Amino acid sequence: MEDRPWLKQYDPGVPHTIEYPSVPLFFFLEEAARNHPETACAILYSNGTTGRKFTYREVNEMTDRLAAGLVELGVKKGDRVGIFMPNSPQFVVAYFAVLKAGGVVVATNPLYSPREIEHQANDSGVEIMLVMSNFYNRVKEVQSKTKIRTVVVTNIKEALPSHLALLFTLLKEEKGGHRVQLAEGDLWMKDLLSRHKASDRPQIEVRAEDVALFQYSGGTTGTSKGAVALHRNLVANTLQIRSWITDCVDGNEVVLMAIPLFHVYGMVAGMCFAIRAAGTMIMVPNPRELKDVLESIQKFGVSIYPGVPTMYNAINNHPDVQAKKYNLSTIKACISGSAPLMRETKERFEELTGGKLVEGFGMSEAPTASHCNPLYGKNPPGSIGVPMSDMDCRIISLDDEVTVLPVGEIGELVMRGPNVMRGYHNMPTETANALRDGWLYTGDIARMDEEGFFYIVDRKKELIKPGGYQVWPREVEEVIITHPKVLEVGVAGIPDPYRGETVKAWVVVKPGESLTEEEVKAFCAERLAKYKIPTHIEFRTELPKTTVGKILRRELVRQHKEQSQVS
Repeated sequence: MEDRPWLKQYDPGVPHTIEYPSVPLFFFLEEAARNHPETACAILYSNGTTGRKFTYREVNEMTDRLAAGLVELGVKKGDRVGIFMPNSPQFVVAYFAVLKAGGVVVATNPLYSPREIEHQANDSGVEIMLVMSNFYNRVKEVQSKTKIRTVVVTNIKEALPSHLALLFTLLKEEKGGHRVQLAEGDLWMKDLLSRHKASDRPQIEVRAEDVALFQYSGGTTGTSKGAVALHRNLVANTLQIRSWITDCVDGNEVVLMAIPLFHVYGMVAGMCFAIRAAGTMIMVPNPRELKDVLESIQKFGVSIYPGVPTMYNAINNHPDVQAKKYNLSTIKACISGSAPLMRETKERFEELTGGKLVEGFGMSEAPTASHCNPLYGKNPPGSIGVPMSDMDCRIISLDDEVTVLPVGEIGELVMRGPNVMRGYHNMPTETANALRDGWLYTGDIARMDEEGFFYIVDRKKELIKPGGYQVWPREVEEVIITHPKVLEVGVAGIPDPYRGETVKAWVVVKPGESLTEEEVKAFCAERLAKYKIPTHIEFRTELPKTTVGKILRRELVRQHKEQSQVS
């Protein structure tokens, strides 16, 4: 216990260790279908329209039928199969059908450009891709440059009740890019499903040690790497997350899926957790439509809402929420990830909903959660929480990358546990750098306090060195964001002829407020050492972000360099 002080922080009922069954990930779907067959598994909610209810029995049978269809198309055990869809019931069906066919899921970001699709398809070796119809043409644009031989297409109207599907007129389909003419060799998912019965499910032995997922990381660092996760890694993390939420009632929760399912956070902390708990997932394809998010919470009585700070902050500041036009009181547990959760955001959200909002931490390489704050215990400001069940964590020296540092000192966070990936696909050097003697080197700079709470200082690669000093962007961001007029901020290092590198801040001001560069610098001067104060401040209406709301510092730097060349 002495070297794992975090165990004392666990909420009552959270186990120190879990017994993990040696099963494939789809075991949880089959179990939910057996125990809660008529419970809704997934319901689409988009632009104020409610989709039809897909029950657990129905989803399990559809995945059996689609798995048979994929095998008919030539999918063999270990083959990578692409999924290119927004949040929808069809994503869930496609995901588990691929696994039941013995395949490996490669989920692609729906916002990807053709160039990015091409890279990921070629790197993973995808030959069959399941897509939503409005993304079909984008895939066809690059197909000839990849090994993709068959595209299986579904339409969003297949998630609607029959009367609404009829109202989804040709004009509306065409306007949204949903109506497409399939090329020879491609086929509709509904036709593939209709060719098979659930009893046709392929008799393929899928074991816990088999590969389940290629999860592409690199949204903030630029280099896209395919983290290879085994079924047992995903099973373990699903159970770690389920065990953390002690008042979760199987078969009784409503989980808001407003973070993208292609991202490992939405995929595991949202979808896999919900299926293990036999919860109902409310699928919001476009979480930028905040009205859909708010309406779905009220309409369906959402109880669990995994999200990101920008989402919770947007809800807090929405005029209709402030005017109490929405009932958000059904929310009981929210885990926030991908970016620091400010204390003000947490406290205001909890005040508005009566639920708990806590910060967690995870990575594509340990899909997905490794740390979380207790839902009902201590939540130190700025902490990512404590390691979850069966996670071992250390802070090691940045100098020799071996020495374990004492409590309070800053170094690299390394971890090991049952959820840690097997390695990166086709990247032996990067795998050897990341996995050493059973430990995952995260590339995150952190510290641990005497109670076992961890604090992320920053990314190792994003350290700014003005004149030889060390400045962590996150520290500067956490100061500026506390300014009452600031809505969002990003901080990064930019080239400087005198100091080699200097600190720049990109600031978004709250609506209706005004702020000057001098005010920001004066605010920082009271709270930061002189060398940490941004020498450049740029005011923006918005900041570039990943699809899960993480500010893209490298994109801000790239834009700065472009502007510098023009001027």
